[in-house]
Amino acid sequence: MSDEPNRAAFVELQSRMIETTGKIKQLQTQMRSKESEKKRAYLTLEELSQLPDDTNTYKAIGKVFILEPRSLMVNEQEKKLNDSETAISSMQTSKEYLEKQLGEVENNIRELLQQDPGLARQILSMTVQ
Repeated sequence: MSDEPNRAAFVELQSRMIETTGKIKQLQTQMRSKESEKKRAYLTLEELSQLPDDTNTYKAIGKVFILEPRSLMVNEQEKKLNDSETAISSMQTSKEYLEKQLGEVENNIRELLQQDPGLARQILSMTVQ
């Protein structure tokens, strides 16, 4: 029964690893979404910059298009671009932190399995069956 605390620790570490991996995947999905939003804002700004100042521009809201001044559209797209960059930067920091946590959990699992070879055999026998 001496390996019972090690087994409990392994289960705990395994659940933390699964949770952290899930958080990283979710963060990556959010980052891809923000990258797409940033690219759309950038391309829209590029197109708006080619237009003369007196051009009528329309903003799509659902199925309706509303007339807006070009300068207002440019400001809105610049704000979206800046907000996306800020969010991506923040998410990147969070991702790096989570990856560091994941590495620590992996090291803890590795150490635990090296300490208790019997536990390692038990785990291998469960995965083989």
